[in-house]
Amino acid sequence: MKIKVTLNSSCLIQPSEPTWNGCMPLTESDQTGVLTHVPTIYFYRPAQNWLTPKDTVCTTLRTSLSTALVHFYPLAGRLRWLDGARLELDCNGEGAQLIEAHCEATLNDLGDLTPSPHFHYLIPKINYMVPIEEIPVLCVQLTKFQCGGITLSYTISHAVADGQSALHFISEWARLARGGPIGTAPFLDRRLLRAGEPPSAQPRFKHAQFDPPALLIGQSSSENERKKETAVSMLKLSKIQVEMLRNEANRTRACDRTGRPYTRYESIAAHIWRCACRARRHVHVQPTAMGICVDIRRRMQPPLPEKFFGNAIVDVVATSFSGELMTRPLGYAAGRIREAIDSVTSEYVHSAIDFLKNLKDFSRLQDIHALRTNQGPFYGNPNIGVISWMALPLQGLDFGWGREILMAPGTHDCDGDSLILPGYDGEGSAVVALCLQAVCMGDFKKFFYEDIESKKNGLAD
Repeated sequence: MKIKVTLNSSCLIQPSEPTWNGCMPLTESDQTGVLTHVPTIYFYRPAQNWLTPKDTVCTTLRTSLSTALVHFYPLAGRLRWLDGARLELDCNGEGAQLIEAHCEATLNDLGDLTPSPHFHYLIPKINYMVPIEEIPVLCVQLTKFQCGGITLSYTISHAVADGQSALHFISEWARLARGGPIGTAPFLDRRLLRAGEPPSAQPRFKHAQFDPPALLIGQSSSENERKKETAVSMLKLSKIQVEMLRNEANRTRACDRTGRPYTRYESIAAHIWRCACRARRHVHVQPTAMGICVDIRRRMQPPLPEKFFGNAIVDVVATSFSGELMTRPLGYAAGRIREAIDSVTSEYVHSAIDFLKNLKDFSRLQDIHALRTNQGPFYGNPNIGVISWMALPLQGLDFGWGREILMAPGTHDCDGDSLILPGYDGEGSAVVALCLQAVCMGDFKKFFYEDIESKKNGLAD
């Protein structure tokens, strides 16, 4: 059925107290990739205590958001361009956008809440056609349903915060909404991840993540693949299935020499990569890459403050040939992933920062038109990106009316995008949110679960 959402009001929420004003330089890591907002959405069932005349949901959100922005004041600012396609953050206190909307449907009308085109109406729409200086860094939308349930979605500019920082903000906002004090203030000094002056002349490592991703054999660009219809699925893995994959990866360990067992992420990501190659029907000599996002907070020497606010992440790529992934044991793919992750040391991070600092123009790495086209480096066919949210505090977000029934990525419609999230049905389970070309999705699901069942039944690879 068609979901109709009516926008009732929109306002800018400013910090409730004066905050520091001035230009905050962004790090080199803040400014690579697609310059877009990353949306997240929470679903809440009806509660008896949130529609009283004196204390509506929206009033609670407005007041607590205003307080939260005192501590997280960069989210009340605006980005602006500098020479060389670089950005800085103007901490001017203009405010975050809060939208109140109404949906004529019920939550049950959304079915099992699998991400769908309906979600677009429940998430703040960012107008990238206006100058970047006019776009709020943080936008929030509260949507009330006929049944009394609500969705709360927020979208934050990825140039300002990574997932860890965004979730730190949202959890502190919820704490304030419940009437509590701020738990842990963010660490806002980004100089810890900025290059020296002058930066090192030559990078000490090869940084393949800044090279163009592999193309399908016989194609000279990714344009044809970008245009193909995509489909989204949420694939559930029980705790037993996760452990089966992990056991299989470790049983067939081929590349790792550290003695450390493969993690849940490495095992699940390896399985996703192999199944994608099979579903896309790659020839054996097809080069393929998997994009990996690595949190560097604890990898730096000395470690970054735990609540460092910004982009404390480095993208790396694992590479192989599809034939090797499809014919060799699961441990081989997991080993390729482990090798890429283990390359991210403190020295490697500083080398990447210096490499970026030496670039006179970031447009080689950024698609400057990404704000309008939402296109950047393409990790669709023959490549894939697998991001882990398994260790992030995603669930149990309580603003005073109880925890959500589901949290989901807001939009997920680019071929090759995938997320691994913690499951809701018990510790150790997982959910894979995956977008693939529509013609490949059926085969992917088939391979995804059949391969796991084959391990259960004791069948060999």
